Amino acid sequence: MKIDYTLRLKNFIFIALGVAIYAFGFVNFNMTNHIAEGGMAGLTLVFHALFGINPTYTGYLFNLPLLLFGIYFFGRKMMVYTIYGTTLMYFFVYIFQKIPLYIDLQHDYLVVALVAGICAGIGNGIVFRYGGTTGGSDIIARVMEDKYGIQLGQALLIFDIFVMLLSLTYVSIPQMMYALIASFMFSQVVILVQNGGYSVRGVLIISDKHEEVAEAILEELNRGATYLKGQGAYSGKEKNVLYVALNPTDVRLLKEMMEKLDPDAFISILNVEEIISPDFIVSKRERKLAYK
Repeated sequence: MKIDYTLRLKNFIFIALGVAIYAFGFVNFNMTNHIAEGGMAGLTLVFHALFGINPTYTGYLFNLPLLLFGIYFFGRKMMVYTIYGTTLMYFFVYIFQKIPLYIDLQHDYLVVALVAGICAGIGNGIVFRYGGTTGGSDIIARVMEDKYGIQLGQALLIFDIFVMLLSLTYVSIPQMMYALIASFMFSQVVILVQNGGYSVRGVLIISDKHEEVAEAILEELNRGATYLKGQGAYSGKEKNVLYVALNPTDVRLLKEMMEKLDPDAFISILNVEEIISPDFIVSKRERKLAYK
């Protein structure tokens, strides 16, 4: 069974909305007040501060090879929303720079950092929730997870730390503290909006088509699954319960997959504090070979 990657108009609309919110905050709070940013967007701020290059140009320049690499690695269908989100992201950055707007926050950098984090969190949370990304570090992180077994959140953190350290070439230590406050606020708001962020989810599935579901999880999501024995309290019937640990991106794909396989299935998605297992962090490609 193949995952349905049918493109939806609703997803395009909400990804555009999320990107617009993020770009608005990026221009009017980060750029205007020299608040550093993580990820590829933060790297464009470094070049803007040091060399005066418009982030729109460096954004497209840095992301183009990554998008091409992502298409090669993940396929065109999986990258459509990412290409769309990335293209719109720097288009909106260019547009908002052309719109004269002064937001009076009375030069209070704490308020600026909080508002910048909230805007970025709301924008990216919407984008992530509807299957998109703004490219850059998200592509790098997904490749590192798939090829080297480094978890998505860890890979993003590594890249963010690198960009933040590089940002010290144009911001002071006190300004960097405000950037860290913005980053913390961003991470919390993303979790609220996306309902998952980069954390791991435990999924319990009760389905009469459990064999097909298990096969799809192994083949399409390239994740291991475990059977648990269950019994209906009312019917007394024994049931096979599937348990699988997934990242938020895979949870979204699982939902789409279950709509096709068994719309009547019972699915419970749980917050997981931590996964301690070499099987979970092993490369997806290696795992797929192991199941064959």
